[in-house]
Amino acid sequence: MLRLGILGLGEGRSTISASLASKKFKLIQICDANKKLCEERALEFDFQNWTTNYEDMLTSDKIDMIAIYTPDHLHFEHIKLALEHGKHVVCTKPFIDDLAHANELLELAKKSRKKIFVGQSSRFFEPAMRQKIDFDAGLIGELITIESHYHADHRWFLEKGWSLKQSFKWLYGGLSHPADFIRWYLPDIEEVMGYGMLSSNGLNAGLKNQDTMHFIFKAKDGRIARVSGAYTGPTQPASRDSGMSCILRGTEGASQADYHELRYSVTTKTGEEKIITWGDATLKHYFRFEGQSHHAGEYQNYLEYFADSINNNFTAYPDLKEGIGTVALLQAMDKSLETGLPVKIDDILKANNITRESIGL
Repeated sequence: MLRLGILGLGEGRSTISASLASKKFKLIQICDANKKLCEERALEFDFQNWTTNYEDMLTSDKIDMIAIYTPDHLHFEHIKLALEHGKHVVCTKPFIDDLAHANELLELAKKSRKKIFVGQSSRFFEPAMRQKIDFDAGLIGELITIESHYHADHRWFLEKGWSLKQSFKWLYGGLSHPADFIRWYLPDIEEVMGYGMLSSNGLNAGLKNQDTMHFIFKAKDGRIARVSGAYTGPTQPASRDSGMSCILRGTEGASQADYHELRYSVTTKTGEEKIITWGDATLKHYFRFEGQSHHAGEYQNYLEYFADSINNNFTAYPDLKEGIGTVALLQAMDKSLETGLPVKIDDILKANNITRESIGL
């Protein structure tokens, strides 16, 4: 059983729940710079071993792995320290906010011989996992194209002061989910083109960056995909349109995985059409707090998958290299919004002295 420490107890709340419910982990300690939040989580989960000092977890010989859920700009330093202290690492998406740190992490991971996993939770939701299993089994034939979106009425986010800062971008906080779906099935994206706008709702609230975006991707083999996101307006009823969705169109069939709804549909190569939903037991596994927020089930799924990779010595994806590749894609998307022009991923990698070979492309 792996021994776990959790850093960052906002989003890390889901990981506390996941680790306490799992037979593959023993939660040793939780940490946050905010003492009040530590006390709240200790009371909520009846777990008293908390600290406000990250050093306590780093130097503990009782901890094998650290799960990091701190603000994006702190990820690099927190990952680096964990590796230097001989810990395996789980870090929430987006992995790092500056590709200038990528080569240092690649070298440090190689030197430490510790595993790094990017907590891309959307891959580990039940419909998404079922979609990948069916695709790998050949149920829809060869992939032609992918369409993915993440649309949400996140106007409540605008009440948070940090969301109105210049540094906050929905591109990274929201579109990183559907963009990751694209990389899951088409890892070798060559070029991206996108347009974005700041809606009147976002503008009136004081938002600084685009809240509505559409992108087209082109892979090296010529296949294309698209992603869209809109975050400060009303959405359709869930029975009509899920907040997040991934559609695969193949040569012999098609499939669609939805989120937050536990809903999956597939047209197989035999022509059979199915819509699959899951019941209360599965619902309770995924959603444990305030309706459908803080989706702890995905976190438990990916923590256990990562535990298996450590115990059985295989690579859990997204790993360090794939995480860096996804950040490069997001930065290319960001540059396309800025310039209004297509951007090649190789240009982003070259600007940061990252070779394709070093990240497995």
